[in-house]
Amino acid sequence: MNPQNHVSRRMFLAILGSASVAAGCSREESDAARAAQKPASGADTAGRKPKTLSEIVVGFSQTGAESSWRIAHSKSIQEEAEKRHVQLLFADGQNVHNNQVNAVNGFITKGVDIIVIAPQESVGWKPTLKEAKRAGIPVVLTSRGVDAEEDLYETVMVADFVWEGRRAGEWLAKQTNGNARIIELVGTPAADVAVMRKTGFAEAIAKHPDMKIIASQSGDFTRTKGKAVMETLLPAHKGEINAVYAHNDDMALGAIQAIQAAGLKPGQDILVISIDAVKPAFEAMMEGKLNATVECNPMHGPLLFDTIDKIVRGEKVPKRTIVPGQIFEREQAATAIGSRPY
Repeated sequence: MNPQNHVSRRMFLAILGSASVAAGCSREESDAARAAQKPASGADTAGRKPKTLSEIVVGFSQTGAESSWRIAHSKSIQEEAEKRHVQLLFADGQNVHNNQVNAVNGFITKGVDIIVIAPQESVGWKPTLKEAKRAGIPVVLTSRGVDAEEDLYETVMVADFVWEGRRAGEWLAKQTNGNARIIELVGTPAADVAVMRKTGFAEAIAKHPDMKIIASQSGDFTRTKGKAVMETLLPAHKGEINAVYAHNDDMALGAIQAIQAAGLKPGQDILVISIDAVKPAFEAMMEGKLNATVECNPMHGPLLFDTIDKIVRGEKVPKRTIVPGQIFEREQAATAIGSRPY
């Protein structure tokens, strides 16, 4: 080997080694700096400077458009983003969990400033949320929560789903004097909202020994599937059913169609109560087909962007915000429908 080449090689390796050490020190210093700059609200923002809303990009992963409620939820967020001059990247998951995960991974790759998720399912989010945290992108959950550590997201904005189910059960107990044989139309089974609405309802009717759920089946929060499930369950339990509890209005409206097709009168022969309080539910109440609906307010846009504004400014936000609701009965429908924004 040429001695000169040998010396050059040793010098090259020495320089390369020094660069590697320097790079390693730089990474350690960077990690330390990020840790020191971690905001009180809990997200690792990688030293991001406070911004105004008009300067940020928000990635929004929506479950889909399976119901009137969900459409109103999307519209509220999109309109509020436009009102506040926020660049919003909207991804419709089409009610498929993996679509949402892929969309959020895409937002991380693009380097958006905030990620908003309305999760189709509660489970399976940890790896993606960890990636967002490593990238320094705060995550806000809306409409549903996820099964993940709280430090992986900034905040969750939801209704009190257990209260909604409990309130529906209490109403039905009062209307039937604690004597009911109930068909329960369950939402998407892997969604926390379905689990909690089921839990709350079960708690309420457990106080009444003569209130029994004789069949419980998922209609996946859609009118089409709610109708199909009811078409199957009505003949299977002919003459037994005197009440339907649906986890959302759209499934209830589908069930009403099936009840009518079977020659029965919804709202009379079979009492029907559901959750969401969308306008089509009020119309059904005015027609005497739906007896009551428990409100779950989808108009999250203003609260969401108030919260995002605080996050990008480095302010602390609560881990959980409850969006309040109320119950509407058939007698209130005509008066209340004109004031409903969704």
